[in-house]
Amino acid sequence: MQKYWGVLLALIVIASCKDADNEKKDVAQNVKVAEVPQVNERFGFNLDEFNVKLDTIKYGDSFGELMQKNKVDYPKVLAISENFKDSFDVRKIRVGKPYTILQSKDTTAQAQVFIYENDPINFTVVDLRDSVNVYKDKNKVKFVQREVSGVIESSLSEAILEQGVDYNVTHNLANVYAWTIDFSRLQKNDKFKIIYNEKFINDTVYAGAEPIEAAYFEHNGKPIYAFAYENDSLRSLVDYFDENANNLRRTFLRMPVEYGRLSSRYNLKRRIKYYGYKLRPHKGTDYAAPIGTPIMATADGTVVESTRRGGNGKYVKIRHNGTYSTQYLHMKAQKVKKGEFVRQGDVIGWIGMTGNTGGPHVCYRFWKNGKQVDPLQEELPQAEPLHDSLKEEYFAYIATYKEQLDCIIYPKVLIEEDEDLLTLNQENGTK
Repeated sequence: MQKYWGVLLALIVIASCKDADNEKKDVAQNVKVAEVPQVNERFGFNLDEFNVKLDTIKYGDSFGELMQKNKVDYPKVLAISENFKDSFDVRKIRVGKPYTILQSKDTTAQAQVFIYENDPINFTVVDLRDSVNVYKDKNKVKFVQREVSGVIESSLSEAILEQGVDYNVTHNLANVYAWTIDFSRLQKNDKFKIIYNEKFINDTVYAGAEPIEAAYFEHNGKPIYAFAYENDSLRSLVDYFDENANNLRRTFLRMPVEYGRLSSRYNLKRRIKYYGYKLRPHKGTDYAAPIGTPIMATADGTVVESTRRGGNGKYVKIRHNGTYSTQYLHMKAQKVKKGEFVRQGDVIGWIGMTGNTGGPHVCYRFWKNGKQVDPLQEELPQAEPLHDSLKEEYFAYIATYKEQLDCIIYPKVLIEEDEDLLTLNQENGTK
């Protein structure tokens, strides 16, 4: 009987969600869209006014050679290279990047505009008409909200990728629940639901996935909601909180590399044969990984050092608050500078072999109250919950998302429920 009421309740929720969808469709059908003449426009130019040449930067190409091939005189090329370094450094064009040349439609077919695509969204325009002008711009991006749900059969990535979803969504979901779910121990029939936005250029060109807006994960029968919410408007910091406004993350990540091997632990009694077994304490925790592997800040904080010194090689030190600081040694290169504020998970440099090191790794050092300690033995604090003054607004904000998540259906679960209901009806003699 309990099973019957569970199925009935699920069908009522489904029906209410369908009613809401039907209301949206009725409204949409009553909206008349005026026809607008189509203009062949891209990058802010009417392409019909030019001869359009599309290509990509190839090995050996230089900006100067490309311009000369398209009949741009040397003084203009020189003016661009010398006067617009901040907007467009001609030395930094990269192999494989797309570019567009808009040529005049007369017999000279001379380049009028050069457009370099920095990435799918951002581009740089070099306007060669009259006096040279260089500026950066962005393609218009259309955001389309997408709902994804699934039931784990073998792995999270397989459950998401089989639906044709960007792999970064898997990565983002794992980050949202990094401190609440051990993804190496997922169980068969664990379930998830995700709401996020996909970006499209010109309505059709996929340009990536935005961070997850809301999610639900059921692990070992335990439901965990997650909602993205800006808890620090001054810094535009966004965290994930559950339906009770509890922060889903801890203050510190356990390790500064996403994929690395613990190669040497914090050890104050270490003795090394090469040094005649003399006591040489190791106050860091080493993680081995290939050269170039990204190194992440394990917590929010301010960079207090980003330099190179002695056996430490290239390193970064971050002050997180009055109690904790961390340091990351032997980098190939640093990505951050002194004074920068970084967020937990931000890349601050890359694995290298600078300083005294026998192989590529990061030596991770951890200070508590000015004393170096073993981070693996520390009971790391929880991240701060949402401030009480924000909770009323937060609960109002997540209400719609929570209802939307609850209305998302698991295809396989729905089939099982329909089969259960059919069996129940047959046992009761109904059709």
